[in-house]
Amino acid sequence: MKTQVIIITGASSGFGRTTAETLAHHGHTVYATLRDMAGKNQAAARELQRAAEAKRTGLRVIELDVTNTDSVERAIQTVVRETGRLDVLINNAGAAYVGITEGFTPEQATAQFDVNVIGIHRTTRAALPAFRRQGSGLVINIGSIIGRITFPFFGLYGATKYALEALTEGYRYELSQLGVDIVLVQPSAYPTAMFANMQGPADSARVTEYGDVAKIPGAMMENFGKMLSGPDAPNPQEIADVILSLIAQPAGTRAFRTVVGTDFGARTVNAQTAPVQAEVLKALGLEHLDAVKVPGLAQV
Repeated sequence: MKTQVIIITGASSGFGRTTAETLAHHGHTVYATLRDMAGKNQAAARELQRAAEAKRTGLRVIELDVTNTDSVERAIQTVVRETGRLDVLINNAGAAYVGITEGFTPEQATAQFDVNVIGIHRTTRAALPAFRRQGSGLVINIGSIIGRITFPFFGLYGATKYALEALTEGYRYELSQLGVDIVLVQPSAYPTAMFANMQGPADSARVTEYGDVAKIPGAMMENFGKMLSGPDAPNPQEIADVILSLIAQPAGTRAFRTVVGTDFGARTVNAQTAPVQAEVLKALGLEHLDAVKVPGLAQV
């Protein structure tokens, strides 16, 4: 496999850390990014860097806060300045809220979208000039099955993941003729720090007014916790392996959406909506935007 220069967001734990270490182990040059490296994530940053040095892999830890445009642009510029290129952007950083949707304040909703949607737009927008200059590049967005099907009490989080589906597909068409590939990985529930750190509604008074219904989210999370801590719990390494495989595939041949884990019907939704979307492009006379234009690769 050709060595790629890769930047990944949200690498302090979970999918991000596992993926960063997996890619570096396979010989890629990986920039694992974390926010607040001098504070909250200081220990995680040191541990990740020390592990990379001990294993002598091409992994470097740098700071990137997806909610701060200057931080995002500095990180991308650092990678390009040090390596002369950027091949892959993995948008992994995310936050999750669960509970009575009315109980989340407008400020919480804004923060949720800032990380899960606007943050991905920030990083992608910062990376695209390098990709366009090269005439190549790959963006891998970590979405969720909850961007295709709806769980009760995950309305706000699901709204961000549905939005990410539209954002990613829009980018896909617009970038296809520039040689830039963009794909979605749609994980199910996995035992990661994001799941453990899910936030609840700040407006407890609104939540209380739901009576017994307000007790359901807690019971759901308790059941999920048991499932994800049991002997048959899914392994986050599955996500890293899928990402490794996607990077290895030639541009223009990658599946746009890849579900990983128990899908709750998300694969069915993907299969049924694909021909509808193809008809939309056909009606607009834009079918050619459905395939990545890669020099030397025959277009289907």
